[in-house]
Amino acid sequence: MAFDGIVVKNIVHDLNQCLINGRLSKIAQPESDELQWTIKTPAEQYRLLLSASASLPLLYLTDMNKPSPMTAPNFCMLLRKHIANGRIVSITQPGLERIVDFEIEHYNDLGDLCTKHIMVELMGKHSNIIFCDDQMKILDSIKHISAQVSSVREVLPGRDYFIPDTRHKKDPLTVEKEEFLRLLSEKNTACSTALYQVFTGISPLVSEELFFRASLDSSLPFGEFSSTEQLHFYRIFSEFIEDLTSGNFSPCIVWQDGAPTAFSSIRLSMYSDLKLQEFEHISPLLSQYYKEKEVVTRIRQKSVNLRKIVSNALERSRKKYQLQMRQLDDTKKRDKFKLYGELISVYGYGCKEGDTILEAENYYTNEMVKIPIDPTLSVAENSQKYFQKYNKLKRTYEALSELTKETEEEILHLESIENSLQIAVSETDLAQIREELVHAGYIKKRSTGGKQHRLPKSKPFHYRSHDGFDIYIGKNNFQNDELTWKFARGNDWWFHAKKMPGSHVIVRTDGKELPDRTFEEAARLAAYYSSGRNGEKVEIDYLERKNVKRPNSAKPGFVIYYTNYSMTISPDISGIPLIED
Repeated sequence: MAFDGIVVKNIVHDLNQCLINGRLSKIAQPESDELQWTIKTPAEQYRLLLSASASLPLLYLTDMNKPSPMTAPNFCMLLRKHIANGRIVSITQPGLERIVDFEIEHYNDLGDLCTKHIMVELMGKHSNIIFCDDQMKILDSIKHISAQVSSVREVLPGRDYFIPDTRHKKDPLTVEKEEFLRLLSEKNTACSTALYQVFTGISPLVSEELFFRASLDSSLPFGEFSSTEQLHFYRIFSEFIEDLTSGNFSPCIVWQDGAPTAFSSIRLSMYSDLKLQEFEHISPLLSQYYKEKEVVTRIRQKSVNLRKIVSNALERSRKKYQLQMRQLDDTKKRDKFKLYGELISVYGYGCKEGDTILEAENYYTNEMVKIPIDPTLSVAENSQKYFQKYNKLKRTYEALSELTKETEEEILHLESIENSLQIAVSETDLAQIREELVHAGYIKKRSTGGKQHRLPKSKPFHYRSHDGFDIYIGKNNFQNDELTWKFARGNDWWFHAKKMPGSHVIVRTDGKELPDRTFEEAARLAAYYSSGRNGEKVEIDYLERKNVKRPNSAKPGFVIYYTNYSMTISPDISGIPLIED
């Protein structure tokens, strides 16, 4: 993610295309650090979101209309008093700073034409929306910053507005070639780090992209490059700056594992191995990116407790399994003790008084065996001692064999729930996973006070192959069971990642023969919705549903099968359409 000066320049460019000469027909403040403007132009009406949130500063056009509080905050009332129905004269950005200056003309109470400025600062925790007069004197701000909070700049009514220059960065839009090369060569750090440390508005993401375009190692200091390589990079940088000044932007989102991981206003060619979604304008990109991010973040937050429960249970089960396996390993010598008991019974009467070792021939292998014996015990007692050890280890082996199998199944079950949490996309998905944890005894059942609590209905993922076949994927073990045992017909095809937690994937055939492409797409979906989604290749088993069996007393989602086909495929599901049911 990089809400940097380049993205801000893209925003300013797009806003200039549609909002200039537009009038502020409505000013609202839905959140304490957020404004929403409704702007009417001769051609269209727009909504502009301006957020100074410390965690998520934003500025983009949106179709969403957020509800406003019953009583407008003071800052909102002040803006309505001064600039309601005002005309947007210009929208500018100082250099490549993450600042947008809205210049607005309006008539005061005396009918005189006045100018005001709304300065939107998109600087992380320092973000703010500042209202200034035509002399850049602060009238008010959405956040008041006193001298106790910041020694660099006070943001209070009556103070002069200025942009603090705390890091002394250079403007990349005006830098000359000689200064550019000198400044980067003086830095004894990785060249990609030096670039964003020296020049304002450039993020680490953009810096890495520029050195990737130049085919230069971004981890080396710039001074270690030859003069030819340095000039080559300057040409790449100059072309990049020329695109910015001419308004030639290429907004895009990078997708990985079904979630947006980065965005920029320039094409990110270094992510050629990932899915790249391109946009014509920056506002739809920001709207989609943060909407998707918000969903992922919200689900992550909602599932924290469930993840912790599963993680702790897994840790306990794995430790228990390791201990059981060590104990099981100790029982391997049980047959040796049985042999010793037998040999002592046969040859022990040849021992002399005081002997501590009995040498006897193993009549199974014809080899000589040395058996420790206790001289204080009789032959029969020595033999019985070894038979007792054998019987004890035999009982331990039989008990542990069953226990390790149960523990292994428990681990597989918990890993499958962990995978379900990874692919959950809604609160109803989490509710069903919680129900499974309650059913398995990992969470205590909530008391409903005699009332029946109806579980929200979570639906499986529904895709459609390019050949028109419907593909359904269970989001959790309950859905896996329902898809496999209740929904699927005998001649439907069943897919699952081999020997790893994953979703059951059902392809409805409706009695038709599946094309090869549909088999491959279903396998890619099975690979993606498994714990192997981050690997390059995943092995997938597939067979007709009628050949899948459910073991007796099996945990949810567990099946067995003996006759199947297999293929190894990439977990890339890009291009397979998801159907919104």
